[in-house]
Amino acid sequence: MNRTFLHGSHEILGAKFVNFSGWEMPIHYGSQINEHNCVRNDLGIFDVSHMNIFDFEGTEAQKFLRYVLTNDVGKVENSCALYSVITNEKGGIIDDLIVYKFNNENFRVVSNCSTFENVKAFFEHNIKRFDCELIHQSNLGILAIQGPKSETSIESMLGLDLSGCKGFSFIVKNSLFISRTGYTGEDGFEIIGEFEELKKIWDLCISKNISPIGLGARDTLRVEAGMNLNGTDMTIENNPFESNLGWVVDFNDIERDFIAKKKLAEIKKTNQLKLVGVLLKEKGILRGGQKIIKGNIEGEITSGTFSPFMKKSIGLARVPIDVDGSADVLIRNKPLNVKILSLPFVRKGKIMI
Repeated sequence: MNRTFLHGSHEILGAKFVNFSGWEMPIHYGSQINEHNCVRNDLGIFDVSHMNIFDFEGTEAQKFLRYVLTNDVGKVENSCALYSVITNEKGGIIDDLIVYKFNNENFRVVSNCSTFENVKAFFEHNIKRFDCELIHQSNLGILAIQGPKSETSIESMLGLDLSGCKGFSFIVKNSLFISRTGYTGEDGFEIIGEFEELKKIWDLCISKNISPIGLGARDTLRVEAGMNLNGTDMTIENNPFESNLGWVVDFNDIERDFIAKKKLAEIKKTNQLKLVGVLLKEKGILRGGQKIIKGNIEGEITSGTFSPFMKKSIGLARVPIDVDGSADVLIRNKPLNVKILSLPFVRKGKIMI
């Protein structure tokens, strides 16, 4: 079982651990709901060092990434980030990721831990014909500090001015890489650095009573924010257009070739599914795998949970493209009414529905 460099700290803080894709990770430190609300209303810190960091260096680094990503890094300025997916030749999603652009010859990509072998093999296979080097940064960790008070707290603790670090941009300060990105729907930052430096930041945050946040609250936060989880809301069997991710497939530059470009253009025209939000109107809890029924049409809950912020049961569901309004969900073979909604449910402390 893999462990992050902060495992001992998690134990001291009383974390309950779970196996997450081969990593022993804290699911909570006592109360998942309290941790969730800390991030929505105040501030929390996550250890997300189980995720993977790849650096790309070389004269054709941008050319390579313009080919392997569905989104176009060519439109991104230096010190900015871009969300994208990578697909196989059939348009099936291998992973979603964030790419950070230092300049045309230097990039960083952060991808999910559960897809490491597939993502690494994908990059290694496709990079061969480009003048570009792939470096897996296994010696670096990642902390996420998220919540409406994240900017002022980090500035105070680290003596930084983050006012110029806008959403989906980053700065490099000494040995720390600090990006204004996250997976919670709140303002926040992700900090990449050497284990020793991150341990000092973690300990400083804990000493200032900033709540540590486990994977349980990370999941309920991202569902409220309408964000996909790879392996749950999207898999290799799903394409971006049926996963609420059509916006990360950029066809604007007709000269740019990228993997599955022609296939994805065909899928865009013929796609018959969509990923939506669902709100349960009756008592019960939505869970992944439950069936959505509307007449003779069926869909399925991909992620379901109780929303601590909304105090309602919500979920993500893949349904036929013409399903909207209301439908039924089967919970223990009993049909209960749900409302079909556009995502997200919550963004920056506001209910969006």
